[in-house]
Amino acid sequence: MPRTLDLSTLQQPNALAAAIGHKYTAWKNSRSVAEARQKEVRDYVFATDTASTTAGALPWKNRTHRPKLCQIRDNLHANYMAALFPQERWFRWEAGEEDAASVKVRDAIEAYLVHTLKNSGFKDIVSRCLLDWIDTGNCFADVAYVNNTTKVPGTSITTTVYSGPQIVRVDPRDILFDISATSFRDAPKITRSLISIGQLEKYRKTMPEWSAVSNDIMNAIRDGRSAIRAQGRYNPAKADLQKAESLTASGYSSLFEYYSSDMVEILEFEGDLYDNDTGELYENHIITVVDRCHIVRKEPIRNWFGTSTKVHCGWRLRPDSLMAMGPLENLVGLQYRIDHLENLKSDVFDLIAFPIWKVKGMVEDFIPQPNEQIFMEQDADVEALRPDATALNAELQIERLEQTMEEMVGAPKQAMGIRTPGEKTAYEVQSLENASYRIFQNKIAYFEEMFIEPLLNAYLECARRNLDAREIVRVVDSDIGVESFLTITRENLMAKGRLVPMGARHFAAAATLVQNLTNLSQSPAYQDPAVSVHLSGKKMAELLEDHLGLERFHIYQPNVRIIEQTETQMMASQAQEESAMVNSTDITSPTPEDPNAQSPEAQPAGPPVNGMV
Repeated sequence: MPRTLDLSTLQQPNALAAAIGHKYTAWKNSRSVAEARQKEVRDYVFATDTASTTAGALPWKNRTHRPKLCQIRDNLHANYMAALFPQERWFRWEAGEEDAASVKVRDAIEAYLVHTLKNSGFKDIVSRCLLDWIDTGNCFADVAYVNNTTKVPGTSITTTVYSGPQIVRVDPRDILFDISATSFRDAPKITRSLISIGQLEKYRKTMPEWSAVSNDIMNAIRDGRSAIRAQGRYNPAKADLQKAESLTASGYSSLFEYYSSDMVEILEFEGDLYDNDTGELYENHIITVVDRCHIVRKEPIRNWFGTSTKVHCGWRLRPDSLMAMGPLENLVGLQYRIDHLENLKSDVFDLIAFPIWKVKGMVEDFIPQPNEQIFMEQDADVEALRPDATALNAELQIERLEQTMEEMVGAPKQAMGIRTPGEKTAYEVQSLENASYRIFQNKIAYFEEMFIEPLLNAYLECARRNLDAREIVRVVDSDIGVESFLTITRENLMAKGRLVPMGARHFAAAATLVQNLTNLSQSPAYQDPAVSVHLSGKKMAELLEDHLGLERFHIYQPNVRIIEQTETQMMASQAQEESAMVNSTDITSPTPEDPNAQSPEAQPAGPPVNGMV
């Protein structure tokens, strides 16, 4: 009799938990085709030869891979990061009411954001999200409040490493949602994570949202795995495994293998869910399921927005789906073609250098090498069969394909600092770059508006909701360069308004505007007094300060040049007066302390003045 292991005795799923598990599986299966395309892109990006790609099926001896997709990926990522974060303060506070518009409120909020964003690794996490955006066409992130502490070695003292909001990257493969919804914000979504039992126990002690995991649930999780281990090694020939109602956990070949590990699968549902068994509608709820059978949290979303704070951004939007297309997906065919031509060219070159020999008649064995002698009969012959060398021109086709790929993703050669042929003035170069960068500017401005901006405001909301102590941040006075420290409380962050990132949008607009102003200042129309008399110099200076990102240096001040010139003239006059006083002093007269000095009476009389001695 085969031994029967009925996992339904270990899994006694809650009906709501089972429904969430089935929904996750259905959404996962519907994305199988898209995930297969994304996997092919990753294979080409990280390939070292064609053996690990679809080009490995080509019948060529050479297996060289030209990593053009990888180069485009790195090029896009470097330029996206440079445009998003051109300076330290790449965002600004826009007040929503009069009190929030004060300089004190703005400086407090911006100083707190600069401090926490730097210490929480904001740029590094955004960098990883950008790579997801390029690789898969979709990126996801959330905000959480963390309190990282550590103990001083050898003591019982606990110090705080970082306490505050932090963005969390969500792997595009671990979040599923209704792609037919009107927007990602309104779509119900399920996020999957896989953690160890020890990590889950740590969450219970350190994170408030996990404190609801009771001891009974933890015991049930442990008992299920203990029962599996007590069965010994699973042998399909001797055991008949019956699966429970919930489906196999992703990443495991069977439910038996999953329960044999020390890992716990967590599914976190966010949005609206209707319970068919009870007839209850859970609106704007967060429901956390462990092992697809235990519900450990079921409560309304607590943030001030009333909805999930997860953010999504797509690269190339589809008209009927929230899942976007990546910039590299439709370039895989061109990469395949490049590898095909590269290895074809290499094989042809090998055949030219090491040709196939046609032997006719009786010929003794020989080695193709310089000064080799070949002995054969009278009617015998030896001939090298070399292919047509026209195939070596494939390099020109490869270069054209690579240039086409760069242009298709909006990353022309100028993005790498390579100037196009032809003599041009500085303004012609700037004009051409602005025109060629339109796809790039459009994409990064969209990312900034749809991803960075809501994420930044959710970041501030998380700080407002959880900050219960004072935070001391470092501030540098740009006027005098003095370093000081500012105490931030929750009340300082409660002003009505929003944070707006200005990196990419400011970067593109400033380049065009400054170029136009420079051209205008050199034009005859601007030199005409009848025209320039109506242009405000103050407004022009204020505009330049804003678009060049020089606000924190306070370069613009009304009539500051006259004040500075007056101050300079006063200092110059004072210096001249001091110099005149020094020159009028008789520095040749000996001092009384000089032992060699002679008294005035002992000095010889000088020449007569006006005939008088």
